[in-house]
Amino acid sequence: MFAIIGLGNPDKRYEKTRHNIGFDVVDAMAAQYNISMTEKKHKGLCGTGAIEGVKVILVKPQTYMNLSGESVAEVVNFYKLDPESEILVIYDDISLAPGNIRVRVKGSAGGHNGIKSLIAHLGTQNFMRVKVGVGEKPEGWDLADHVLGHMSAEDRKYAEEAIGDAVKAATLIVRGKIDQAMNEYNAKKRE
Repeated sequence: MFAIIGLGNPDKRYEKTRHNIGFDVVDAMAAQYNISMTEKKHKGLCGTGAIEGVKVILVKPQTYMNLSGESVAEVVNFYKLDPESEILVIYDDISLAPGNIRVRVKGSAGGHNGIKSLIAHLGTQNFMRVKVGVGEKPEGWDLADHVLGHMSAEDRKYAEEAIGDAVKAATLIVRGKIDQAMNEYNAKKRE
């Protein structure tokens, strides 16, 4: 079993916001691999299925971003997963321009409260991740207003391309090809 977790916030008002791009990637994966995201368990919205022959659970924590670790820890504990080799977390990154993604094997939270929560609940920062660019906050803006806001139509177009790249990268990772995913998708598309 391999868990793919997309971070975001539950309510309709947060749909398609920068902070919810992890949910958008999981939804795209669910659509591509015909996985129904209807199970409510582990403080999340989940769906089980197979990607390239590997049994997976797709998870969208419903705890709100800052408490995402509660849901992820329940999934990891229930399925007895190794965070280093059997989970992938997908989330927004303000240090990357829309259209760019970055694949990592491990790392710090980098100021991301959802990742801080995961690290606190899992007791490690050694888990694979795909960071999806949503762009830096404009000068003078509040960070929360930026990440909870919607992108311009142009930036959203680039973000949709990045969502597709994130699905492809995640598929490689599930197949044990994280090095290939890093080589193919870590190059900047946009400044």
